[in-house]
Amino acid sequence: MPLARTTLALLAANVCFAGAAGAESGLVVDYPESLGVVPAATYDVERERVGKAHLVLEQVDEGRVRMFSESGFTAGPRTVLTAILEPLDGEKKLRPVLQESRSFDPSGTAMGTLSIDHERGLGTCKGPSDEVISEIELPESDRVANVTLNLLFLPLVRREQDEVSFQLFLCGGGARLIDFVGSLSPESRNGKKPLAMEVRYGPDFGIASMVARNFVPKLSIWYAPDAPHPWLAHRVPLYGKGPEVFVIREGIPPRRLGDD
Repeated sequence: MPLARTTLALLAANVCFAGAAGAESGLVVDYPESLGVVPAATYDVERERVGKAHLVLEQVDEGRVRMFSESGFTAGPRTVLTAILEPLDGEKKLRPVLQESRSFDPSGTAMGTLSIDHERGLGTCKGPSDEVISEIELPESDRVANVTLNLLFLPLVRREQDEVSFQLFLCGGGARLIDFVGSLSPESRNGKKPLAMEVRYGPDFGIASMVARNFVPKLSIWYAPDAPHPWLAHRVPLYGKGPEVFVIREGIPPRRLGDD
């Protein structure tokens, strides 16, 4: 999920690139309990509805799972996310094979594609005409999770882990990997919001993380722990320098997520 331009400037000095490309992702996520289409809507930061959205989870060839989501403003900026995940033998787990993010500006013009090819071990930033602008080798057993965060955080919601570490691949200012960490919000940890548990995430700079998060957008995902499709909503910028939005499952009152 892309961050604002000011964030990229802050993070650039903390990127660490790997030497050898890996043949597969080291990231493992839960197999979804239920497949299908989850209708949703896009809201601005004032919680006013501005467009449609949806999440699709479906099985494709060789038992792989395809994730597809689209969100944005009606006749305005939008982002399309796609991921292909492969099942692990004998386990109800999935590993990402390919993740892509395509963004469109307020006029509907393509801005480019962010691509993470775990099999080839490459992270690629492409321009509007699909030309390669910048590219990096992924580290061996990478933990890049741009499109799979809604599945990655489920162990937090089940209280099996206190935090989850992962990486995001970003293109603004050049291809780069940033270490991130996610954990339950204080309200969710103490049980005050059991029906809409919130996971907050941000860059992981160790003791400097709290200061760094003052310079990045608010990044959250909400869950209904016992639902077949536990994802309820998320809050992110649509793309670098793009508007910050809430994407909320249909039927969920925006204020159920709590105040900012």
